[in-house]
Amino acid sequence: MTTASSVSAPETPTPQPGRLRRFAAWLHLHKRVQRNLLLGGPLTWMVVAYFGSLFILLLGAFWDRDPFTGQVQPFAWSLDAFESLITNPVYLTIAVRTITIAAAVTVTDAILAVPIAYYMARIATPRVRQLMVVAVLMPLWAAYLVKVYAWRTILQGNGFLEWALGPFGVDAPGLGQILNAWVVLSYLWLPYMILPIFAGLERIPNSLHEASADLGARAGITFRRVTLPLVFPALVAGSIFTFSLTLGDYITPDLVADAKFVGNVIYDNSSLGNLPLAAAYSLLPIVVMIGYLLVARRLGAFDSL
Repeated sequence: MTTASSVSAPETPTPQPGRLRRFAAWLHLHKRVQRNLLLGGPLTWMVVAYFGSLFILLLGAFWDRDPFTGQVQPFAWSLDAFESLITNPVYLTIAVRTITIAAAVTVTDAILAVPIAYYMARIATPRVRQLMVVAVLMPLWAAYLVKVYAWRTILQGNGFLEWALGPFGVDAPGLGQILNAWVVLSYLWLPYMILPIFAGLERIPNSLHEASADLGARAGITFRRVTLPLVFPALVAGSIFTFSLTLGDYITPDLVADAKFVGNVIYDNSSLGNLPLAAAYSLLPIVVMIGYLLVARRLGAFDSL
């Protein structure tokens, strides 16, 4: 007679992990595959949608136009667009004007942003700092066109600015038109300069300022020899935004200055069907910004973005 204790219980088979679990375990051991899967989708979109369209645009600079109908002839190669840019001095004048205004806006925003960011990061109380951050970000909440039209109304009104600008108002020819674009563009892109400098100042340890004071340095010397060199990469990072945004802007110059910038020429020619000339002129801001970014990279600006 067999007792109950002598009968062994049947072994329960160990459940095998599913395919998804096995794939997750394998993926956990292959970090490079994880990175490729994570970035594969966005990179594919960037290459196909962004760089693909940009390549087609720049390829259009070498297309020909029918001399009678003006129709663009794809894959009929010609350098007529570049010849027009080189031989017509108007395009050089517009390029110099655009780059000069972009540099002027960048310098103006830097001069205005440094004291504001310094007060926010080093002097203001936490509550005041929060309010100032909101105040800096608040203009970005408004639509771009709303701000430009508001400035157009301000510059055309019969108020203080018209009296202060005098003969250099929005309706004045020549220099007055350029001054209007400079003022409005400086206002539009100022937050993009303040925020990187503010972040850069916050990363500077207080011990460096205390050590400078212990060594007998005054506030001005500490700012010039300690603060400014450390925050300079952040300032260059902010200048990337102000310079590039001004370089490609075509709405503000058209509304408040009625002066032609590089963006206006590109937009007008593309609207009129002269795609080769618009594409050829598009190479100018691309080349300028590539050079600017290479210089900014050497100055350590990318570490402050």
